[in-house]
Amino acid sequence: MIIVHDIFVCKPGNASKVAKLFKEVMANNKELVNIMTDLTGQFNRVIMVSQYESLTAYEQAMQSYMNPTEEMKKQFAKMEGYTDMYLTGSREIYKVW
Repeated sequence: MIIVHDIFVCKPGNASKVAKLFKEVMANNKELVNIMTDLTGQFNRVIMVSQYESLTAYEQAMQSYMNPTEEMKKQFAKMEGYTDMYLTGSREIYKVW
């Protein structure tokens, strides 16, 4: 099993907005496990946690974004402008033993 953390460091005052937006837009994403915001550590972080059976399954999911369905296009439209709410981001991929 693979766990993926997509981490966004938001501009001050935007972390909760980004988290709510992700929660709404990703509601039908079967791989999504949690959307989290920081309580300690670095401020203004939103972490989107996803789970996949394998790296191959993760890669296939990423490929699906290259050829989006109509539903995915509607989700992307809701996300328009979200990049203005964060400063930087990163991705961590873990293997679960």
